[in-house]
Amino acid sequence: MALSTGPHTTVTGLPSRVNRSAGRRTGGRRIGSHVLLAILALYFVVPIWWLVVAATKSTGDLFSTPAFWFGDPTAFVDNVVGLFQHQGGMYWRWLGNSFFYAFVSGTGATIIAVLAGYGFAKFRFRGRGFLFGMILGSVMVPLTALVIPTFMLLSDYNLIDTPWAVILPSLLNVFGVYLMRVYTQDAVPDELLEAARIDGAGEWRTFVQVVLPLLKPAIVTVLLLSIVGTWNNFFLPLAVLTSPDLLPVTVGLNRWLALSNAGAGGEQVWNLITSGAFISVVPLILSFLLLQRYWQGGLTLGSVK
Repeated sequence: MALSTGPHTTVTGLPSRVNRSAGRRTGGRRIGSHVLLAILALYFVVPIWWLVVAATKSTGDLFSTPAFWFGDPTAFVDNVVGLFQHQGGMYWRWLGNSFFYAFVSGTGATIIAVLAGYGFAKFRFRGRGFLFGMILGSVMVPLTALVIPTFMLLSDYNLIDTPWAVILPSLLNVFGVYLMRVYTQDAVPDELLEAARIDGAGEWRTFVQVVLPLLKPAIVTVLLLSIVGTWNNFFLPLAVLTSPDLLPVTVGLNRWLALSNAGAGGEQVWNLITSGAFISVVPLILSFLLLQRYWQGGLTLGSVK
């Protein structure tokens, strides 16, 4: 090691040692983060893998073969045929109900979230902070805690056991409103709105032709979250629907599950339940795959100024 005699002291070889030490620390953090990501990925993939495997098994194979490996390949076709024929094709009805509830509720919730988020972000009005604070506070309330008050309110208007009992409560996506407000603040400059107004565009035309194109990634994200939330909703339809013809696929499969759990007094349809659960998640997976280029584009907002 060599030292200089000038006013500034230079220690030869020290930078390389520091770089090696920093490199070891960085490498350790990378290994740790990769291990954590691998554990999380395994945690989410294992149930999906089990569902795919279980859909290829008969009822007997579900309890007699390895849990995480395939059964008879032809059993999947038999399960699907039996699924769509069981109880007069009731699964078709449940699947159609889920599509209807998810599409109507998801579209309505997205429209409300976009309008509310834009209003909170770009307009000044009395009580804006208080109202938005109430919206954020409602995020902390569990949805299951609102089911009983919702049931009583819908009962007063004779909406129980109707499609509106599922659609109306699903039209408010609180997180969607928050997401749209935050996204609008960054994606829509105030100067752009002022320029459109100076050019003579009204508020509605400015919103449709200027704002909406800029909000496309956030709109798709909120739409996907709203659709998935309604599609996976279980407790609300269970509480407000009684007619089998109105049930979504989540509650319908639960009825078959209760029937199979009845043992000797019920009908064993475990293979149909697993196959039906597998088919019910396929539309959600396809939706994310087809629309990912839109909602992933919103993740980079603000990274480049």
